[in-house]
Amino acid sequence: MKRLLIITTAITSLASAAHAELTVMSWGGAYETSQVEAYNRPFTAETGIPVKMIAADNPASPIKSMVESGNVTIDVADIEYTDAVRLCDEGLLEVIDPASLPPAPDGTPATEDFIEGALTDCAVATMVFSTVYGYDSTKFGDVKPTTIADFFDLEKFPGKRGMRKDPKANLEMALMADGVPASEVYATLATDEGVDRAFAMLEKIKDQTIWWEAGAQPPQLLADGEVAMTTAYNGRLFSAAATEGKPFVTVWDGQVYEYELFAIPKGAPNKDQALEYIKFATGTQRLADQTKWISYGPARKSSLPLVDLFMDGKTQMAGYIPTAEANMTNALRQSTEFWVDHDTEISERFNTWLVN
Repeated sequence: MKRLLIITTAITSLASAAHAELTVMSWGGAYETSQVEAYNRPFTAETGIPVKMIAADNPASPIKSMVESGNVTIDVADIEYTDAVRLCDEGLLEVIDPASLPPAPDGTPATEDFIEGALTDCAVATMVFSTVYGYDSTKFGDVKPTTIADFFDLEKFPGKRGMRKDPKANLEMALMADGVPASEVYATLATDEGVDRAFAMLEKIKDQTIWWEAGAQPPQLLADGEVAMTTAYNGRLFSAAATEGKPFVTVWDGQVYEYELFAIPKGAPNKDQALEYIKFATGTQRLADQTKWISYGPARKSSLPLVDLFMDGKTQMAGYIPTAEANMTNALRQSTEFWVDHDTEISERFNTWLVN
């Protein structure tokens, strides 16, 4: 009887797992489409577990209220690095053992195959994305913007700018535009003089800046002619150019790159299936497959050689991802440690500066 009960329980558990619907919160747009195609469809085909996507301007925001209220309605969230560390420290995410993640095809353990910093206590990086800036090539003559300094040069390149309504990436780009080497940006920002210097650069274009909050806005600002240039997530600019035929050019100089990670909110309704989903999605081939739909770089070393063509069947994606060698000439990896330590005071100053 006991043996029968165990078998019956196991079968019931498997049946429940097969019919459980996972809910993944992401950022919408082309990025979400890439996740549906590269992760969700094959995951459902292999496991029978359906996956529902919901979008948020920042998926990290609802997690705290959900966990603290005991009403968690999502299983997996796609979040930024700083949020992954913060939410984990606050006990709002499930711990993920990196040893449970699948090895590379050649047997290399996941802990050695993921690029540096891609694995945290509670989250697993999927893609490398970057904040870059782009412009509409039809709006400029023979001389076109090529450097991060050009973005801040209203005299040479007049017209409104678009920037994310957040100090992250903006301050780093401002310092690089002012001549600070990428390797010295955070040491400079760690001083009062460095922060002042960054804000002084932002002040130069403040009156000509439109502030965006959602990733879909920058390409739309360019398309509507509301701005001459805008910072944006590189995947959004690429998607608009490659799939919509927009005459947008991405400038990689001064890019600030970071990781996008999967995490499981504490108390997720389908915790075990959520972990299986993350293990599946962060496998070598799945991460390489995602580049068929968006120009973000895989977080695993073994995925890079497998990056192939865009979904149009003709665009070789290797040159359009942040980690391509040519795009890393003057690039900066966003420092989680810096922003964990300084986010509060810099954000307060930034928000005050915006309204003054």
